[in-house]
Amino acid sequence: MLFLILLDYLRPLSEVDVHMDGHRAFLNRHYAAGHFLLSGRKAPRTGGVILARANALDEVTQWISEDPFHQAGVASYQIIAWEPTMAAQGMPDF
Repeated sequence: MLFLILLDYLRPLSEVDVHMDGHRAFLNRHYAAGHFLLSGRKAPRTGGVILARANALDEVTQWISEDPFHQAGVASYQIIAWEPTMAAQGMPDF
């Protein structure tokens, strides 16, 4: 199943940026494990978006608990379970 994870910053960017290196390391670990498929900043920079693949919501919740942004309280998270039913030609099957 796919999950859309929406992050909203709760603190000023100066505080968010203190934890950015740790957050990127967190992202890299989950990309390497095959959990994360896409990620990036919102525009304007008010948070971020992660597209993840997991078997259950509990897995995603556990991953988020490891994110330095979560641990420092600089971001909130909304998790949306998602089952794609249509895709543009050439998109991979999820």
